[in-house]
Amino acid sequence: MAFPIASLESEISKARTVPVLRNFVDGVFVEGQVRFDNVSPVDGSLVARVCEADAATVDAAVKAAKRAQREVWGRMPVAERAKVLHRIADGIEARFEEFVAAEIADTGKSQHQARTIDIPRGAANFRVFADMVKVAGQECFEMDTPDGQGALNYSVARPHGVVGVISPWNLPLLLLTWKVAPALATGNCVVAKPSEETPSTATLLAEVMQGAGVPAGVFNLVHGFGPGSAGEFLTAHPDVDAITFTGASATGSAIMKVAAPTVKPLSFELGGKNAAIVFADADFDAAVAGTVRSVFSNCGQVCLCSERVYVERPIFDRFVAALAERARALTIGRPEDGVDMGPLISREHREKVTGYFEIARAEGATFVTGGRVPVFGDERDAGAFVEPTILTGLPETARTVREEIFGPICHIAPFDSEEEAVALANDTDYGLAAAVWTQDIKRGHRVARQMEVGIVWVNDWFLRDLRTPFGGVGLSGVGREGGRHSLAFYAEPSNICIKL
Repeated sequence: MAFPIASLESEISKARTVPVLRNFVDGVFVEGQVRFDNVSPVDGSLVARVCEADAATVDAAVKAAKRAQREVWGRMPVAERAKVLHRIADGIEARFEEFVAAEIADTGKSQHQARTIDIPRGAANFRVFADMVKVAGQECFEMDTPDGQGALNYSVARPHGVVGVISPWNLPLLLLTWKVAPALATGNCVVAKPSEETPSTATLLAEVMQGAGVPAGVFNLVHGFGPGSAGEFLTAHPDVDAITFTGASATGSAIMKVAAPTVKPLSFELGGKNAAIVFADADFDAAVAGTVRSVFSNCGQVCLCSERVYVERPIFDRFVAALAERARALTIGRPEDGVDMGPLISREHREKVTGYFEIARAEGATFVTGGRVPVFGDERDAGAFVEPTILTGLPETARTVREEIFGPICHIAPFDSEEEAVALANDTDYGLAAAVWTQDIKRGHRVARQMEVGIVWVNDWFLRDLRTPFGGVGLSGVGREGGRHSLAFYAEPSNICIKL
């Protein structure tokens, strides 16, 4: 097939300047026969070409992980594994600027978030679990026996073997390392599949693994999509011993079906339709500022974000006005311009979010602010931006109130009593997180205990201690990770009984 000379020169120039992201299998980077585009959500430009892993590549990755786990990594003393994990953290910090640039190129998120949350937490995850696994203890019980000699029971933690890690696009490095670090710390080997939307920092992590002296096969990386691609090949592979996934509830359900025949352990952190409750006695300014964060952080693309806000009636109008004023003041645009809010992850996802704008209008919502796609008059119009949006006036049965949107949007409704607030917050199929704002500490404790979710913040949001349990109920997930809960998932205890 003939190409015009100008077109051919353009293709050659593109090939020279756009990086190619490869799969990482058994300690080396490998090409793929098929490549797909990684596109910037800021302006639609091409960020990289990504090698899609076929079934043979995924199979090779799983076999490499299985061999490395049995022959090298699973036999390595805990203290030595911990040293390797610290070297990985050192490697991330040494290439901090590259990780920041890669994270921003994929997601369009703000410089501030990438620099203060995503990349530092990526390194911290390896340090935390490296130190934690060194001091993790096991149970031991003495028991009486009929002959009077007794017996001793003690437990040992056994890694699963090969863990399939599927991570999302909203916090790419943070959530990938949140799973990879404890999996490696406990003696497993990993085959990771990042989102097809955000492959760059995962590829950089593979380079760091290589440079840190991680044995071949311990960490493997496969790029691709879900059904009919790397995601399905990985979750259906018979030699994958456990799966951990963060993402949409529907995808988690699909993975569960694929994994069912082998009854392998699963850990799912899924979606949320999280509530924030603001009582009239709350520190008003703190509650407004906290709710701005919990609704609009990362363009609303955090599973913990508040999409339902319930405000006690005496302060309802004032709170709505104050939140709207703060929302209108948020700057939107390129991350390098020091903005408050970047784009959504893709134009496809923007279609979903703006689709809910139309649903909300049809349901009779009042748009206090937002509800539109901003027009910049430059290359950003090829991106995936939306305005921060606040709604009121919808019934609790409205689709906009009940379904996860995963964008910079919230619905605010009034309540008249503590009991009503609790009932409204718990009236959902999800159960991931909640925020409660009150200066009455007894009420804070009382209401938090009644929230049917995995995590509750009182007078704050997104404050995370990595030792604490993290996960959801209902459509928000299965299992818990964090601290000893992660160690318990990635290495199950076996009991040994010694007759004395």
